Amino acid sequence: MATERVTERNDGSTRERVIERNENSGTTVVERGGGGSGLGAVVAIVLGLIVIAVAAYFLSGFYQQETVKTAAVSDAAESVGQAADNVGQAARDAADSIPAPAVPAPSK
Repeated sequence: MATERVTERNDGSTRERVIERNENSGTTVVERGGGGSGLGAVVAIVLGLIVIAVAAYFLSGFYQQETVKTAAVSDAAESVGQAADNVGQAARDAADSIPAPAVPAPSK
């Protein structure tokens, strides 16, 4: 009568299954599998790095646009301030050019 003993071991990267048969021939069969070359992990890491690089590119463009907008608003505010100074100076110049009104002499 033949007896069979199966031993399986899996360490995460290699799966091993050993089958021992106790027959007249004394044959032992060993099957190994599941251990790849690691190419899948390398491809996953490369794709991850590509995704990170693309995201960084688009985010840097977004922040550059925000900087340009902020600079434009600052320049516009400075121009408005200068225009207000010019209007104030023109008002002072206009007031200085008006002759003083004549005051009548007091009557006794």
